[in-house]
Amino acid sequence: MAEILDIVDENGIPTGETIDRETAHLKGILHRTSHVWILREKDGRVQVLLQKRADDKSSFPGCYDISSAGHIPAGVDFIPSALRELEEELSVTATAEQLHYCGIRHIRSDDEFFGKEFHDRQVSKVFALWLDTDESGFELQIEEVDSVLWIDFDECVRRVRENTFKHCIVMEELMMLKDHIDRRSTEI
Repeated sequence: MAEILDIVDENGIPTGETIDRETAHLKGILHRTSHVWILREKDGRVQVLLQKRADDKSSFPGCYDISSAGHIPAGVDFIPSALRELEEELSVTATAEQLHYCGIRHIRSDDEFFGKEFHDRQVSKVFALWLDTDESGFELQIEEVDSVLWIDFDECVRRVRENTFKHCIVMEELMMLKDHIDRRSTEI
């Protein structure tokens, strides 16, 4: 069954029209996603949880990525979708109050996966969730997620900047997280 998405304007506001996900990516139609980065403090350092995408994902197979992310179904808003994706992908139950808004990101990319054109046009809201759970404490949705990995945040930034591992992480979101982490450390 096709996943139906709201077509949105540049601010992420639904236009009243919908489109199926495959066509949205084939034609490059603007739609919404929610991104949740899970953070924890361990031994005085901030760590970020990366998910390794399943090898048969339609985009960026086998790449390290955001802790939890997903397309927003038609008629659903950013936060409920973010909470649903956390539950589906990682079996994490969280509340809206636990999500810390970090910013909005406009995604525009063109690629090819498995011989098919892929034109990504997204308005994404980026959130942080502080959760100290060992890797073994997550129940993974095997169709979506191959594994998870805690990594020191600064190490993740360095490795993305130097492109030293297979990932689909963008520096813009890591800098949104850095701002959140810096604000949080001044509040404590």
